[in-house]
Amino acid sequence: MQSLDKLNKEFSINGHLEFKEGAGGLIVAEVNNESASAEIFLHGAQITSFKPQGQEEVIYLSPHSRFKPGVAIRGGIPISWPWFADNPTDKSKPAHGFARTSKWHVRETKKPSDSETEIRLGLTNSNDTLKLFEHRFYLKVIFTIGSQLNIELRTINIGSSEFTISSAFHSYYKVHDISDVSIQGLEDTAYIDKVDDFATKKQEGALKIMSETDRIYLNTQSDCVIEDPGLKRSLHIKKSGSSSTVVWNPWEEKAHDMKDLGAEEYKNFVCIETANVDENTVTIQPGEEHKVRMNVRVESM
Repeated sequence: MQSLDKLNKEFSINGHLEFKEGAGGLIVAEVNNESASAEIFLHGAQITSFKPQGQEEVIYLSPHSRFKPGVAIRGGIPISWPWFADNPTDKSKPAHGFARTSKWHVRETKKPSDSETEIRLGLTNSNDTLKLFEHRFYLKVIFTIGSQLNIELRTINIGSSEFTISSAFHSYYKVHDISDVSIQGLEDTAYIDKVDDFATKKQEGALKIMSETDRIYLNTQSDCVIEDPGLKRSLHIKKSGSSSTVVWNPWEEKAHDMKDLGAEEYKNFVCIETANVDENTVTIQPGEEHKVRMNVRVESM
């Protein structure tokens, strides 16, 4: 167990990074440097804030989020792993896997420059995880906070047999009004429409969200851009090691039924998820690793 005092003694960086007791008593890493500020909870290895200096918050976090062990935080960038959505063979297992509700450990922190801060977190198999996913693994997530946000997830197979995973950075991005934004980068891409009985369709033009949306775009490595005239900015989302992009917004009716999301909150976020799901699952051989990287940058319009 890494106590707050021990974390600050071993891993804090003067003027850059400090560990504190956050909401619900959960430990949070607070980052402040010349370029940006950020908050990263060890619970779920989940970043809940990224704010470049002099700019608006990039990430959406619900004020109704529940901060307690074993419960997913609503908003930020949860890590779905080792499966996405419902477990494909056993729906009694937790949705989106267990990484987002596990307590991760700090492995390293460093200051590449005055304008960048890096924190590395780790998670490995335990008796509890083996009941849900019968493979030995080691996960690393590396956050680099600067003028841009960089996140890298490494999955390492430390067992003796191959395993297959699906995963996602389930990213919630803050927008001024969902009805006014457009999403570019998915034009002419085939997708599964989960709202329309999993029908396979093709994206025509830029994506505008005007109702409940839950789509899995397949076989795409393209960057996505969220154009937000209300906040006078565009968010550029670049990825590698990912062949799927998931777009989600629950809209009013479904948001109303969610205990950790207010009925009107759907207006102020959109989820653009860097993922490997459905036919884009990843098989990892013993001793091998798979990396997924995501970069988010802000441009003024």
